[in-house]
Amino acid sequence: MQWTELIVFTLLFGFVTVLGFVAARWRAAATLDHLDEWGLGGRRFGSWITWFLIGGDLYTAYTFVAVPALLFGAGAMGFFAMPYTIIAYPLVFLPVLRLWSVSRARGYVTPADFVRGRYGSSLLALLVAITGIVATMPYIALQLVGLEAVLRSMGFNGAGFLGHLPLLIAFVILALYTYQSGLRAPALIAFVKDILIYVVILVAVIYLPAKLGGWDSIFSAAEQKFSESESPADGLLLSGNNQLQYATLALGSAMALFLYPHSVTGVLASRGRDVLKRNMSALPAYSLLLGLLALLGFAAIAAGVTPITNNATGRPDSNTIIPELFNSQFPSWFAGIAFAAIGIGALVPAAIMSIAAANLWTRNIYKEYIRRNATAKDEAKQAKLASLVVKFGAVLFIVLIDPQYAIDLQLIGGVIILQTLPAVAIALYTRWLHRWALIAGWAVGMLWGMVLLYQIPNPASGRAHFGGSALALDKLNVFGWQPFEGSTVQIYVGFVALIANLLVAVVVTFVIRRMKGVSNGEDATTDEDYHVDEHDENLRPIAAH
Repeated sequence: MQWTELIVFTLLFGFVTVLGFVAARWRAAATLDHLDEWGLGGRRFGSWITWFLIGGDLYTAYTFVAVPALLFGAGAMGFFAMPYTIIAYPLVFLPVLRLWSVSRARGYVTPADFVRGRYGSSLLALLVAITGIVATMPYIALQLVGLEAVLRSMGFNGAGFLGHLPLLIAFVILALYTYQSGLRAPALIAFVKDILIYVVILVAVIYLPAKLGGWDSIFSAAEQKFSESESPADGLLLSGNNQLQYATLALGSAMALFLYPHSVTGVLASRGRDVLKRNMSALPAYSLLLGLLALLGFAAIAAGVTPITNNATGRPDSNTIIPELFNSQFPSWFAGIAFAAIGIGALVPAAIMSIAAANLWTRNIYKEYIRRNATAKDEAKQAKLASLVVKFGAVLFIVLIDPQYAIDLQLIGGVIILQTLPAVAIALYTRWLHRWALIAGWAVGMLWGMVLLYQIPNPASGRAHFGGSALALDKLNVFGWQPFEGSTVQIYVGFVALIANLLVAVVVTFVIRRMKGVSNGEDATTDEDYHVDEHDENLRPIAAH
């Protein structure tokens, strides 16, 4: 047991726990019994709070352990996170402004709320809601993977229930203050999380190269390791087989990022369009931090770090690479701060994700299909309970299933959420795509995406199916026709499934429009709704029924 690290970790964890409970009274309205207040923080967050909230939401504990671990294991492919986070913000700059405006004008809390209003289709809204919840669940579970990696490095590496007990205690505390404070809790804690992360990474990228002989020695060690690798895909540079995978994964991930319900929650909690403009312009600064963090994967190679064996599975846990790097190269007290930064970095996004999933359940399933006459207070109570279920469902997922499988599922989550792009993102600009065509496109994209993912093995883990998201073009089969037969070039499955989704949606729309007489639903929004701002006259009051 690493007692110094554990004490520092516990003290900082205790501090953010207090902040979580105090957050209930931070800028609070008369009551939190409304989704505008509990689920969206009163829709009043300014530039700085939104910066930390969205940053804390998108740059998660899993990011901080998995990206450098991927560079440690595979090299250049792990850098896909850099272009993806750089292009994401310009890509979504205008769409998120329109989504904020129409949601503020109409009182929408979730992306499925918007789809319901735009197309008058409860079925399409239900599919978007279910897709969002399913894609979010493995993402929450992956925050636990990051937190468990830290706990494992501090000595909590038992098999069975006792090995997971510290994780369970941490998430009981998280569940309690999220239940009480709603979105205000992760928003306030995000300040602490981001400050700790910045301090830890900046110290690490200055101190480690000095200790390990400079970046030249670090890159030389990485090059030597990859030259001895049996996999042709590993290396400091991309190979001919994985360049297309790299590009499509970066683009697909960028398009998916703000389709996730927790990303939308951070956007809708903002005070106005100017706040979002400033944040979309400034958030790429996090990409600099991510790039520096990623390079720690190479530093771990130079330092001779080896992953800890997970006593529950008997296999090395690659997610412990960065915690072990800090454990071996830094004083115990600083390693404790680094562990706390990663641990708190798990709590912030896990809280926001559980709130976002709870909002979807409450507004688009519970109120739409179970209790249509639910009051605002009923909705808030239902969302609080749902957030508890989501959190502990994720904990059970980690306890009962091999965590490596959860990592594979995160890749599936990106493929899943991309299938909502036509119904959510494109609908912000046009209703030309017919609602039944959107449903058909969603079904085809989802089905084909799952079929393709099923065919992908993972030799490293011995898994025959759902072993990743990189598909060889040779495996693309359209009703027996193989357009790229014999090709070993890889592509991101999510990108392929989205193309199929869009093609089907366009073709079915043409067919339906030629048939005529098939209703495309009633649009509850107006052109003016997509341009409203915080100071407009006659703007819908916050927490209005």
